[in-house]
Amino acid sequence: MRETFIATTTELLDDDPRTALVLADISAEPFAPARRRHPERVLNVGIREQLMASVAGGLALTGLRPYLHSYAPFAVDRAYEQLKLDLGHQDAGAVVVTIGGSYDASAEGYTHQSPGDVALLDTLEGWTVHVPGHHDEVPPMLREAARHDDRVYVRLGLQENDRAYPDAGRLLVLRRGGPLVVAVGPMLDPVLEATAGLDVTVAYTNRPRPLDADGLRALTEGEVILVEPYLAGTSAAAVSAALEGLPHRALHLGVGRAEVRRYGTWRDHARAHGLDAPGLRASIVDFLG
Repeated sequence: MRETFIATTTELLDDDPRTALVLADISAEPFAPARRRHPERVLNVGIREQLMASVAGGLALTGLRPYLHSYAPFAVDRAYEQLKLDLGHQDAGAVVVTIGGSYDASAEGYTHQSPGDVALLDTLEGWTVHVPGHHDEVPPMLREAARHDDRVYVRLGLQENDRAYPDAGRLLVLRRGGPLVVAVGPMLDPVLEATAGLDVTVAYTNRPRPLDADGLRALTEGEVILVEPYLAGTSAAAVSAALEGLPHRALHLGVGRAEVRRYGTWRDHARAHGLDAPGLRASIVDFLG
């Protein structure tokens, strides 16, 4: 996904004179050719993520469409105040593209992990959140974001599904049955494996914000299970609002709040948080009784 982001954003910089890119050293080398061609629109501020967000806000106020990029804990957790003020308060738009996700960079320790990034952005107004489940879903997200001036978050990760579903902004039904299971981004393949043989409906989205409320209401018949690759319960308020007035019960599966203090790989962390297929199946079967 990271390589696809670099290739697509480089094309945007070449083709669209409104596109700008602000870096904080991360991915600076592969963007070096673009920086040589467009030195006025490709800026590397060094390891200063707060400044990166502030510069992006300033560029947006001049009419440019800035993309900014770093690890999720640096671009969101560390620069939260600048996202809040220099983008949100100024009503300026930007496209924040992160890598690292919840625990992709597990070998780097907890400093490089951000399971709470989407929850943080949920406290701010007007953010569209994309969580691609396959690298081929990334280019249309980035190109669409270039056509407007809203605030957009694109959360890239190492975990991928076997196939892409580029048109999965709204809930896309992949299996029909009983209670609804919604898989966000790279959680689709584990959910499909976990629910094999179960009488459930499986739907997929790679755009959890804004949540497809109409689709959720249409598909929910009393029970809904939401599986996300970040902090468990992040979408609880959005689901509750979408299903207001409908009798239902919900299960929210995602990264737990307890820190996994061993490095391991992202697969080890997924297993520890119950986000691999066996862990998901156990939680789903227990919930459905």
